[in-house]
Amino acid sequence: MILTVEDLKHITNRSFFNIQPVIDKYPMRIHPHVADLISDDLDGPVARQFIPNINELNDSSGIADPLSESQQSPVKQLVHRYPDRVVFLISNTCPSFCRFCMRKRFVGKQSQVNSDEIQDGLRYINRTRTIREVILSGGDPFMLDDQTLLDILDQLKRIPHVQVLRIHSRIPLLMPERITQELIEQLRAYHPLYINLHINHPQEMTENSKIVIESLSDAGVPLGSQTVLLKGINDCPDIMSQLMQQLLTLRIRPYYIHQMDDTQGTRHFQTRIETGIKIMQALRGHMSGMGVPQYMIDLPGGGGKIPLLPEYVIKRSPSAWMFKNFEGKQIKWKNR
Repeated sequence: MILTVEDLKHITNRSFFNIQPVIDKYPMRIHPHVADLISDDLDGPVARQFIPNINELNDSSGIADPLSESQQSPVKQLVHRYPDRVVFLISNTCPSFCRFCMRKRFVGKQSQVNSDEIQDGLRYINRTRTIREVILSGGDPFMLDDQTLLDILDQLKRIPHVQVLRIHSRIPLLMPERITQELIEQLRAYHPLYINLHINHPQEMTENSKIVIESLSDAGVPLGSQTVLLKGINDCPDIMSQLMQQLLTLRIRPYYIHQMDDTQGTRHFQTRIETGIKIMQALRGHMSGMGVPQYMIDLPGGGGKIPLLPEYVIKRSPSAWMFKNFEGKQIKWKNR
């Protein structure tokens, strides 16, 4: 496990003496599986996601909690923004720490979530009957041992008004050996259980990850993807097209491309919204509609997610609408 500047010498001879202040503020953690993916390509798309950068300290305008999760947290470790679903943060750590994490204010810094906090969250969900879906996140839920995770799923499954369970995770990509066949078989008991995988670049997908993903799909677990739009890593149509096609062939439904949140210490990763719109224009009509995710922005202050779309409506009147298709052709539709 790479935790210190000294540990980085195991994957590169490059000097990183200037990043110690970054690690002091935002801890570093790179799992051996990720270190193998980096493989001395320190300017590559994987390395840039996980190796600290001095620019993390040069961001005075970013916000520690850009989505105001703390203000929408009725009990610790639980965010209730939308009436029918909650995000339950059951872990505070990950196998590797993404440098662009929107929760970098606490990931890797706080102690592990304790049983009292878990029970407080479960009691809140149990008494709030509008909640139909529970999203397990963190950190990464699969950082918990099997029994702890399954106990949480079991208690949620027994709440009558909770109809859908969802897990958000990077572990099938960053630490695939954690997802054992035994665990996959046990997850069958909690359908409808969805897993959304966080993946940002085709190079993250290894043969071991593919085996885990195929096993999850074979066990009847629907898989989706979430991708963060990152400057210099995946902010071009070709890379996004490759990634979405790769996901689709592995039975992973591309779900969201996220506009970077304005999180303190991540400004160097942020792209303009226009960049994402151009990517969506390039995807639409040039690959299967099943492979085209939604491009989403999470509004500051807890305003919630909204989709961002290219402009396909040129003009409209009571009698007709004028559209622009994926080829740029203008086509008229008459209102009957």
